[in-house]
Amino acid sequence: MAHDDSRTFGEQQGVPCVLMRGGTSKALFFHLRHVPPPGPARDAFLKRAMGTPDPLQIDGMGGSRLVTSKVALIGPSTRPDADVDYTFAQCDVERDLIGYDANCGNISSAVGPFAVDEGLVEAVEPLTVVRIHNTNTGTVLVARVQVRDGKARVTGDCAIAGVPGTGAEILMDYTDTLGAKTGHLLPTGQAVDAIALEDGREVRVSIVDAATPCVFIAAGSLGLNGDEMPSAIGGDRALIETIGEIQARAGERIGLYAHWRDVHLPGLPLAVIVAPAKSEDSDLRARASCSSASATTAWRARARSAPRRPRAFRARWSMRPRATACAARCCASGIRWA
Repeated sequence: MAHDDSRTFGEQQGVPCVLMRGGTSKALFFHLRHVPPPGPARDAFLKRAMGTPDPLQIDGMGGSRLVTSKVALIGPSTRPDADVDYTFAQCDVERDLIGYDANCGNISSAVGPFAVDEGLVEAVEPLTVVRIHNTNTGTVLVARVQVRDGKARVTGDCAIAGVPGTGAEILMDYTDTLGAKTGHLLPTGQAVDAIALEDGREVRVSIVDAATPCVFIAAGSLGLNGDEMPSAIGGDRALIETIGEIQARAGERIGLYAHWRDVHLPGLPLAVIVAPAKSEDSDLRARASCSSASATTAWRARARSAPRRPRAFRARWSMRPRATACAARCCASGIRWA
């Protein structure tokens, strides 16, 4: 897919950036001063840099997946309780769209190392604490970055599912992000909600706002086992439409949309399909420990983000089972058996 943006950007335009992985995602990192101000010019610039819209993103830096079609804009903090401002942007792959309505937990984990390496914060060995103001949600994240010789460490023995090899561990504190979008961890005030679908079915879900609103759906209620691969879910159009309706109705319930019919396959709330874990599970699995129950609950999860479901589980999604389990006595377990 060819682009003719010469009138907008000139024949050539050099802009410093860093292509950086955070968790199971990658993003282009820009200094805020190097990109246009908020508005159409910024949107066009970032989509052009990523190669959107194009399924292969062949004319940009994107990797033809939502998890590799992301942008982080970093600048001096506008808040006294933070060191840097961070704005996250999600570029669509095939559609000519870009969104700023949510944060990305994976990319958030790379903001601290970027701030250290770019001299935006003082590098303190062996550990530098970076307070990050996420402008998308108006919350502050705290990253603890391992530092050596004035730069963020890269090598280490930390391993995460979905990324080959090991690297330096980055500790993230997302405490301030609970209720970031709606003001409440459980926006409806309930651990479990019943959503009536247009075809007459009733699905029991948990709606949670931890960094970004998310709706947990019991796999069994969708006729799934919970271990389906991306192709099995993404290739089932009827299933995708059902999940989209659940997302839209949940979004209406928590005030994201005036009416669920106003949106089709919405990005928010994010959908996560949950089911009991099996002993052989080794990936895409979240474990939540409920101290009040003195027990450990484990389940498998499959995350979906319209219009494509990522191949990797996002960091901020893994926060929700933990946060909800501890705050609401494992509401995910409640919908699991519904």
